[in-house]
Amino acid sequence: MGHTHSDHHHSHGHHSTSSLNTAFAIAVSITFVYIIFEVIYALTAHSMSLLADAAHNLGDVLGLGLAWFANWLLSFPARRHYSYGFKKTTIIASLANAFILVATSALIAYEAIHKLIYLTTVNENIVIVIGIIGVFVNGGSSLLFMKGAQDDLNIKGAFLHLVADALILVGVVIGAIMIKYTGMIWIDPVLGLIIVGIVLWGTWGLLRDSLHLILDGVPHYIDHAGVKDYLTRFPGVDAVHDLHIWGLSTREVALTAHLIMPTNKLTDADYKKINHDLHEQFKISHITIQVESGSLDDPCVIKEVC
Repeated sequence: MGHTHSDHHHSHGHHSTSSLNTAFAIAVSITFVYIIFEVIYALTAHSMSLLADAAHNLGDVLGLGLAWFANWLLSFPARRHYSYGFKKTTIIASLANAFILVATSALIAYEAIHKLIYLTTVNENIVIVIGIIGVFVNGGSSLLFMKGAQDDLNIKGAFLHLVADALILVGVVIGAIMIKYTGMIWIDPVLGLIIVGIVLWGTWGLLRDSLHLILDGVPHYIDHAGVKDYLTRFPGVDAVHDLHIWGLSTREVALTAHLIMPTNKLTDADYKKINHDLHEQFKISHITIQVESGSLDDPCVIKEVC
């Protein structure tokens, strides 16, 4: 019986983590300053859609703060009581981010319905100016996370929130222009409710994927069947069992597997090839493989999971 653990293709990405921490600092600072002005002018203009966006922005700042904290913890090395370090905090942060958005959406919906029942006039000129500024603030901040969002659910959450808010503000500006030229003030609270729908629709995917990862589910972008097929077809392998794939964090994936090899054994070159192929083809960076001869007395020979 043989056993190996290897993560030669894994990089802790200190430079990437540092650059993302800088991006978080910039995005949180700019967005927070904008929120202060947005709330002041939303109250001055009596705009429910602008106030709703401010609430959404506040959720974004809290979410960005959590994501920032979790990303910072990734730079900490593994410890005696935390053998994987604090990687799981990125998943916790993305889950908390989703719950924050659901809570702010409920508040937005309540206020929007109240405004729809008790209509008030809106200073559309203020809404238009503040909305346009917000498009540039959120759109510009989202660009800081565009690259990292491709492979990291935690960063993807931050990116999508900022992009969504920029698009929502485009809608707010269009709504203010419509009110300005039609006088239909009910458009404002209706837009607030539409914002709620958009936020909840975007949050569902984040909530679903975060719950999936925190329960150690196979990350959605990993082809489980493809991984098993690769290992089964490897020269000398008769069967594969106890194949487990899970997310160590929102950006790193781990795998453990038992290979039944009655005649051959894996050489150092074989281990290197397996690690290289699984990393390049399936984005798996932490790999642990146990090799067994397949004794008939071993029930694992005939079982998928032992």
